[in-house]
Amino acid sequence: MNRSDFTHQRVIRKKSGEHQRYASGFSYQKDSGYFAQIADNLIDEGVKELENLGADRIDPCHSGIHFHAEKAAFYRINYMTRLVSRILAPLHTFPCPDSDTLYRSAKKIRWSNLMTLKKSFSIVSNVSNSNIDHSHFAGLRLKDAIVDHFRELTGRRPNVDTLKPQIIINLHIRENIADVSVDASGGSLHKRGYREESVSAPMQENLAAAVIRYSGWDGSVPIYDPMCGSGTLLCEALMLNCMIPAGIFREKFGFEMLPDHNPDIWHQVKKEADSNVRPPGPGSISGSDISETSVNASRTNLMGIHHGGDVTVTKTAFQDIVSIENSIIVANPPYGIRMGRDQDMQRLHADFGDFLKQRCRGSQAYIYFGDPDHIKSMGLKPSWKIPMKAGGLDGRLVKYELY
Repeated sequence: MNRSDFTHQRVIRKKSGEHQRYASGFSYQKDSGYFAQIADNLIDEGVKELENLGADRIDPCHSGIHFHAEKAAFYRINYMTRLVSRILAPLHTFPCPDSDTLYRSAKKIRWSNLMTLKKSFSIVSNVSNSNIDHSHFAGLRLKDAIVDHFRELTGRRPNVDTLKPQIIINLHIRENIADVSVDASGGSLHKRGYREESVSAPMQENLAAAVIRYSGWDGSVPIYDPMCGSGTLLCEALMLNCMIPAGIFREKFGFEMLPDHNPDIWHQVKKEADSNVRPPGPGSISGSDISETSVNASRTNLMGIHHGGDVTVTKTAFQDIVSIENSIIVANPPYGIRMGRDQDMQRLHADFGDFLKQRCRGSQAYIYFGDPDHIKSMGLKPSWKIPMKAGGLDGRLVKYELY
């Protein structure tokens, strides 16, 4: 903090009558409690991942996972989680029967202990089963409360920036209870930063990571994607196998804006995680696609990742592959939104099912269907099906044992 910011904070604290230390008072600071937003169908695996990364007192609920973590574990979770969408640091919870109560209660939050007038902010809001039934309106009332809090203290207001805010405030109102939090991740964690090239309807990174996780692949056998598209499954397999932190390309995290941020602990956590990066086994990760555009996109995205040059991607239709035996096969076959309605999707999936059955003996296949209706066209008996919703898709991950 420079001298002008320090002076500004002294003035605010004097006017507001605050005599406590600058970083006190927010919910997350009292009990080191946080909230992980994650897709409902990934909660069970998310609990395991959070536990492995150092969280404790883990409590899943309908919309995510409550957990506690000391500062090092909190930083590690943000930096390394592959499944969680974002981590929220709770500021305050209060009854919220109407918009006036929202405004009054939110205005009492010590915003000046969180941010200065020089920090831009934005608001993400969501309401459900409440008297306030419009998320955008709720967000506007919260914005007014923050702005008026500063106006009354300083005569000035902070800037709202919906494109590149320095601080993201999250508002969630459910059953007339409002939870106000800071987005400690600083935006969705599924945006890894390696995707430089894309194809139509690319797979979300945390969904691809979930597919790899459910496959149980540990690098002991090869993994292959015969419909690799822009290479998201290959990239996530590489990052997992090489122990590359999911957030390694992220320039900033939201927790760096928290008033009690400890740069020394954060740098140590990052240094330790980065030191564990290792190369993959020779020939352990590869893929192909019928589209030259997709192959080029995959190669470009992979080359931006550590050891991406060790992944082989070729322009090959799966029908032309001689065999893939004793391997893990992953794929996200094209569906309507990616291929257009004129394509014979039923025939494509029938051919893919024949390919798996006839040329992939001794392997296991984990196929994500963005449109579950295509599962029946595969002509194979699934070992199991898992619902996986992401990006507006009500998809299914299906496992096939290929004897």
